[in-house]
This record gives sequence, structure tokens and C-alpha cells, in this order.
Amino acid sequence: MLARFCFCPLNPLYFLVLWQADFYRRPLQTEAGEALWELVVCDPTGAFSACVDCLQSQATVDWLAAQFRRLQAEGAPERIQVFRPQSLGLIEAAAREAGFTVEPTRHAPMLKHFLLRRAAYYPNLPGYTGEAYDPLAIDAPPPVPVPEAIWGDRWRFAALAAGDLELLYGDRPIPICSTPDRLLPINLGLASTQPVPGVIIDGGRQSMRLARWLQEVRPALLNYVPGAPDGLILEAGLSDRWILSTFHDADVAAAARLFQQRQREAHGLHFLLVQPDDTGITYSGFWLLG
Repeated sequence: MLARFCFCPLNPLYFLVLWQADFYRRPLQTEAGEALWELVVCDPTGAFSACVDCLQSQATVDWLAAQFRRLQAEGAPERIQVFRPQSLGLIEAAAREAGFTVEPTRHAPMLKHFLLRRAAYYPNLPGYTGEAYDPLAIDAPPPVPVPEAIWGDRWRFAALAAGDLELLYGDRPIPICSTPDRLLPINLGLASTQPVPGVIIDGGRQSMRLARWLQEVRPALLNYVPGAPDGLILEAGLSDRWILSTFHDADVAAAARLFQQRQREAHGLHFLLVQPDDTGITYSGFWLLG
């Protein structure tokens, strides 16, 4: 069983720079009962997409690399984005063979849009298994504590007006700074007075060690998780989860709920700042998250 669905723009150079890809098992099988995998590739604008079915027994690096080389006839990308941890190893190995690099990222909106459309189409196919299926589901491991050896002196919730955020990181050198264009307040349509919530960590002597560690794990989101105790969880990489802090204090819990509310009001935008102390003279690391 093999199915391909492609739409290419008139000018193939339009999507040369970047692809997004997923390669994983689907709720489909052959008449003999063998599970089917599917490769889905698109560009971030949706102008180009391709879907190819694959028998589970053939879901190898060699098969995947061959598909990438075939699709490269339309124009080779500089890199390919992957959001699913289970797909990452295979795609990285195949990409090396095909001659381009892979960027792990949670932010692949067009690819996720295509996967949702494909999932809605599967029930119409003869090999549909009927099993429960969420095309975007990621198995998230239990959160683990940040290594104690690098943790800072103290932390706190904070907020800055959207118009002041760029002043914070734009007018001084910060050794580690991540401010993706898609998360800039102006690109999110936020008013300059909109409070943007964040977490500030005073790292003390461990400030740069903590900032370098955070750079390695690639912060994605900060989540307040109410419970007994309450917790502040750092979502990082594609599916990693780290416990930044747990707390019982009612005032801290109230600040956490305000942090959560402001996240919603700021379209998910928030920040993480690591500094040696609270003097505001030097910063070690800054991340826009959302």
C-alpha cells in the first residue's frame, strides 16, 4: 500500500530553506495486518507538502533517506524541523545521508496542521484500525529536579510591560540570549502596556553554570502546576520536564496563579531571566518563551 499527496508551488525556490517533517506509526495497517508508518513533509507556509506510506518493516534510515533524496528533486532544504522525539533519531540519521541538518523544535505549526488534517482522513481509508489516535501526542516523562549543584540562590515571579522587554535585553550584553522573532511582543500583537510574566532566578556564583545548562536543555515553557505541593515546571527540548521549584506558601501560590493568568493574556508569552543577583547590573541568560 503506497499513497502520495503532493502540492508544489510554481516557484520551488520558495520553500528551499526549511522543511518540517514527521515519520511515525499511524492507525493504519495492510490487509495482512502489518502496521503502516507515514512520512509527512511540508514547508512552513503550506505551499508544499508530501505524504508517503511505509510498511513498518521498511521504516528504516535507508528508506527515509531515499525519500528525502527523491523530494530534494524539488529543491534541497537547508534544514528540517522535527517536533516528535520518537521521530528525531531516524530523521537525523537520514538527513545526514541526504546532506542537510535537523532542528528539534516544538514549534512546527504547519506540520501539526497537516497531521491533524491527515488524521481526520484516516477513517476513510480501508486499512484504518479504529484505535484511539492523537497525531500530536507526545509521551512526556515525569519531571525531575534541576541538578542541585547548579541551582541558584533564590527565584521569584515577575512581570514587565511588553514595551519594556526589549529594553531589558536589547541595551546590554547578555552572554546567553534567546529571543525568537515569532515571540517578539510586536509580532504577537501585544500592546506596549501588556504585562508579560516571567521568572527571575538569582543564580549567585552558579549563575553562568545555570544559564549554560539551560541553554543546553533548550527552555520552551514554564508551567505552574497546582497540587500538594504546588510546582513550577520547566518544559524543555522536545519533551523534557524539569522541576524548578515546589512550594506550599499561599503568597507564592497566589503569585503563580497571577503568572498563569498573565500568560494567557499575553498569548502565552513569558520570559526566564538568570542573573547573578538582584542589582540589575548584569544578566547571565534571558529567554523569551511561549
